[in-house]
Amino acid sequence: MTSPSPQSFQLYDTTLRDGAQAEGISYSVSDKLAVAKLLDEFGVGFIEGGWPGAMPKDTEFFQRALAGELALKNAQLVAFGATRKAGTKVTEDRQVAALLESGAPVVTLVAKSDVRHVEQALRTTTAENLAMVADTVAYLVEHGRRVFLDCEHFFDGYQADRDYGLRVIEAAVNAGAELGVLCDTNGGMLPLGVYRTVLEVRQRGGFELGIHCQDDTACAVANTLAAVEAGATHAQCTANGYGERTGNADLFAVAAALETKMNLRVLPPAGLAEMVRVSHAIAEIANMRPNNHQAYVGASAFAHKAGLHASAIKVNPELYNHMEPGAVGNDMRILVTEMAGRASIELKARELGMDLTGHPEVVSGVTEKVKTLEAQGWSFEAADASFELLVRSEVAGEVRAPFFLESYRASVENRAGEVISEATVKVLVPLDEVGESLERVIATAEGNGPVSALDHALRQALSRRYPELAKLELADYKVRILDGRAGTDAVTRVLIDTSDGTRTWTTVGVHDNVIEASWLALVDSLTYGLPRPA
Repeated sequence: MTSPSPQSFQLYDTTLRDGAQAEGISYSVSDKLAVAKLLDEFGVGFIEGGWPGAMPKDTEFFQRALAGELALKNAQLVAFGATRKAGTKVTEDRQVAALLESGAPVVTLVAKSDVRHVEQALRTTTAENLAMVADTVAYLVEHGRRVFLDCEHFFDGYQADRDYGLRVIEAAVNAGAELGVLCDTNGGMLPLGVYRTVLEVRQRGGFELGIHCQDDTACAVANTLAAVEAGATHAQCTANGYGERTGNADLFAVAAALETKMNLRVLPPAGLAEMVRVSHAIAEIANMRPNNHQAYVGASAFAHKAGLHASAIKVNPELYNHMEPGAVGNDMRILVTEMAGRASIELKARELGMDLTGHPEVVSGVTEKVKTLEAQGWSFEAADASFELLVRSEVAGEVRAPFFLESYRASVENRAGEVISEATVKVLVPLDEVGESLERVIATAEGNGPVSALDHALRQALSRRYPELAKLELADYKVRILDGRAGTDAVTRVLIDTSDGTRTWTTVGVHDNVIEASWLALVDSLTYGLPRPA
């Protein structure tokens, strides 16, 4: 094994430049500053802020950072840019000047390392390209900057010409660059090829090397780790794998693997435990939905569905977890589905604060009910609140609802092109905590649909007895047709997310009538969220 020592390794983030090239992401300058602060809290060694001089937002970002809006504790700020243009003196190249004006202590230069790109894209000679690299590196080093060289298209170029890429790195290192970063710009490499190339380049040139991988073969993380195994001492990544086309190597997967699998301390002591928080916070800023199935930080990363898994986890969580979830700020979750066995039910109940140890009859009853209901289309995998009510009902015989339904009616009317939904509910509401005295309440309300109208009418009916209703809001409403072959007669599953401002819970309802399915989920939502009679 030729991997680097922990002290020499550099974890480099390019979320604000390469990651910003992802489809659907557009950072404001304030966004970039917020992301940089999060990355610094996480503990990366280098944060690439963008390309000053080429992108106005990036220029402003460095200006505001230099003015004191970005006080980094762990990372150094990096400016990204290109070597001087062909046929231009480095002292007269405006973009090179912008790199110095950025105030960043570190500069990453991108250079062509593939002969074909030099001749066809840059339209210059291979000798002039080497001079461009050497001149720009020397100029920046002379002005007190640390310099890294990104060797664009290195792997493709190396396959076509095994010598020219090395000459590019040599020109940079001889001029004062600290290392050459081998870039799989097209993302077409596989791990074994990356390992062999990095190992060979190290042996032939003796240079310090870095790695930058795109994810076009879904191997960016694996390629990055293969390069480290071969001796790369610098890894460039992006938060959550954001980037052009299919993205880049995921910073969090790489960092976790380096720390927990390869024994490289690349983060401050508390950094690893901040991984989930930072990942989700950056996703929020980027306006991207967190990936539940993302390694280490996804909500499903340590979620177990099969009863066989849960049975083993009950004995020892390490039997089906590759690491302790809390180490990266995540949690183990047990999913309750028709695959669930008794162990799944026990573990999930414990997760929700209910210890069923010593109550085998309750576990058996819940297990059978879950299997029966899921066969009918119910799903408790994403509806923890409905599952908790089911368990409590099995324990206590029933869970008293905060009201009792007498009847409801919902209608949709088209009045000269205006669609109006109206609902009336008749409910019996307990007047005291014991629930012995009941009041009959009738309420009618309109909404932007029949379910909305039902929700408004029910709230109106209950608001006097339960002022806490004012805090509850429907956060999300999802409908799924379970059997498309049945058309409008198909069984429908409805999931409702409800929030009280501090927590959110999910309930489920299933019926061949979408309004009744919605009503069942709505009743569970309020039963869970409102105080219940004794």
